[in-house]
Amino acid sequence: MRTHTSEIYLAWRDERRVAQIDLHYGPDTIQGTVILEEDFDEDALHALVKQIDRDVVASYLQDFERENFLVSVFRGEEVMTTSDEDSEDDEDISW
Repeated sequence: MRTHTSEIYLAWRDERRVAQIDLHYGPDTIQGTVILEEDFDEDALHALVKQIDRDVVASYLQDFERENFLVSVFRGEEVMTTSDEDSEDDEDISW
């Protein structure tokens, strides 16, 4: 998915989604958020970030200063996906 100032990528290992990568492009900085859905060892994690830099960021801005590419990595799991279409059929829910 791509918007005017951001992109979202999914990383796959075989048939399993293993990470989501959100990239947000600012005027002087690119902020990346990586959400891991399974364990990565340190070498594999560094390789993933390097691949994001090489395959996505460098193709977007070849002369971009590397120190302005900031990446935060989190470990998480998807617990629900919903859309407006899903909620139209739902009755009101009180919390």
